[in-house]
Amino acid sequence: MLSDGALRMLVLLQFNAMGFSPVQLAWLFLLYEAAGIVTNLGAGWLAARFGLAATLYAGLGLQIAALAVLAQFDPGWGIPASVVFVMAVQGVSGVAKDLAKMSSKSAVKLLAPEGTGLFRWVALLTGSKNAVKGAGFFLGAALLAVAGFGAAVWGMALVLAVILVAVVAFLPAGLPGRMKAGESWQGWRSKDARVNRLSLARLFLFGARDVWFVVGVPVYFQAVLSDGSAEGRRAAFFLVGGFMALWIIGYGAVQAAAPRLVGGAEGVAAITAKARLWAGLLVPLPFGLALAVLLAGGPTPWLTAGLVAGLLLFGFVFAVNSSVHSYLILAFGSAERITRDVGFYYMANAAGRLIGTLLSGVSYQWGGLPLCLATAGAMAGASWLSMRRLDAGARG
Repeated sequence: MLSDGALRMLVLLQFNAMGFSPVQLAWLFLLYEAAGIVTNLGAGWLAARFGLAATLYAGLGLQIAALAVLAQFDPGWGIPASVVFVMAVQGVSGVAKDLAKMSSKSAVKLLAPEGTGLFRWVALLTGSKNAVKGAGFFLGAALLAVAGFGAAVWGMALVLAVILVAVVAFLPAGLPGRMKAGESWQGWRSKDARVNRLSLARLFLFGARDVWFVVGVPVYFQAVLSDGSAEGRRAAFFLVGGFMALWIIGYGAVQAAAPRLVGGAEGVAAITAKARLWAGLLVPLPFGLALAVLLAGGPTPWLTAGLVAGLLLFGFVFAVNSSVHSYLILAFGSAERITRDVGFYYMANAAGRLIGTLLSGVSYQWGGLPLCLATAGAMAGASWLSMRRLDAGARG
């Protein structure tokens, strides 16, 4: 997750500095997100067939390979060749990330000690994962400013290779997750209506985040914070990377604290009711920020401060929603097919990110930051409507 966050910032800031338009920047990440849709469906079946350890090893190995290939990028290539090359590498990186994430999340359902609270274990894993990824955002920006693109990519590949060796050496043998003999690829979509509706809500939730997070806000902040000089661009790299890192780290910390923030709710029905409440709280925030940008009429210090504060508040509410979703998918899913239920759920997550990534570039190019934020509000509203139809007791 550290390398995943760092790679995203490296690619975004490097190619924005090379003059790529918002839509072109969005294209760089589209295959990364599209790969997640296919990967999460296939990964659930592969983990059920071969075990979670195999998909974890595969995820780490593919990320190392993707970084090694990306290090061969030549800034002298034209924009079309650069877009195709980076899209392909990002696609492999997306497969790697989702293999590792699905393996880790599924293992919680299978390995969490009985009677210790599944919600707490899910929140701790999810929160720590995103805190590490947030540190990666700052690391990527810092490495780009200090070491340059190629050296940064090779350094991450080397560290991941060491981690892969350590994981192979020390991961406990017999990590569960294999399917029963005779089960096949069929039945990848859950028969439980709760899983399907929760997955739909997840799609819109992550679309609401990525529609401003991937292109719109980073490009806006870099334009506002940089004076156009080489030194100014480097300073903007640190500031933008620092904000994105702070957002993700704070998001992870709130996720870890989510069991306390939902007001001590216990049981699937009570937490489902809380999930509907928190989904509704998210909706007005991006609309309010869009209105503030329109009223400001242009970049001002107060607007920049207001955007930072508002997006941090959005992150707080978003994190509680995300953590509650992560608990509910494990609570709804059966142990016998948990890898496939989690895979389907994260397929919806990846679809939301894909849609959000595309809309991030398109909305920012067509209507600037106000349209970008208003689109995020519309997707948050769709997520809330999906959660309203979620019945904790209904299976069919």
